[in-house]
Amino acid sequence: MMPLCMLNIGEKKQIIKVNGKDDTKRFLANLGFVEGSEVSVVSENNGNLIVSVKDTRVAIDRAMANRIMV
Repeated sequence: MMPLCMLNIGEKKQIIKVNGKDDTKRFLANLGFVEGSEVSVVSENNGNLIVSVKDTRVAIDRAMANRIMV
């Protein structure tokens, strides 16, 4: 298990766990980051990530990516 920000570009993994407070978990769940979903990193720019989750591309910062365990 490792944080999402450690994935290489193009590598696909399944979300195992989402850490954080309830508000953070709810916010990420609304974006599609739920346990069991497949996620991949599309690109990285200055620590910010563009990830593909549930056929949608989402931009998140490194702090949020560290809360998503794959």
